[in-house]
Amino acid sequence: MSNIAAKALHNKIEQGEVHHLIDVRTIPEFNSESIDAACRNIPLDRISTLDLPKESEIILVCASGNRSSRARETLVEQGFTNVYSLDGGLADWKGNKLPTKNVKGTLPIMRQVQIAAGILILVGTLGSLFIASPLIWLAVFVGAGLAFAGLSGWCGMAILLGYMPWNKKLQACSS
Repeated sequence: MSNIAAKALHNKIEQGEVHHLIDVRTIPEFNSESIDAACRNIPLDRISTLDLPKESEIILVCASGNRSSRARETLVEQGFTNVYSLDGGLADWKGNKLPTKNVKGTLPIMRQVQIAAGILILVGTLGSLFIASPLIWLAVFVGAGLAFAGLSGWCGMAILLGYMPWNKKLQACSS
């Protein structure tokens, strides 16, 4: 697996050696905070549409390194030969106190997930007490989804929320 450490990537950016730094998180995640040099956002589910020469050096970024590793595998299967994943993702980048750009606007996608999950669990629980007992399954389903997201790093609710109109606005690069 070809990974690159956060500090090594930062040094390459500072030296002007990074030309294709692609963030594979969802649009709202990218819009709320990103590495400044990551001007291109291609979510994981669309990474197969990448149109670059197969020999280009490409560095992929996500929140924790999971999605960028999967995106790297996809690109390697398509014949790309020089693809790297940021080890530990944006979390490790920030853990090393490296700079990010924050864009004000919509709430970060994980806060939206927490709000939606909380409301759905509350509706399911209270609804099962006062309206119809089968509504408890709504709370069970959402709770199971949250547990799965925590264990796997894949959150279906975050992906669905990413398709909402308020999460669709792309931010332009500062360069």
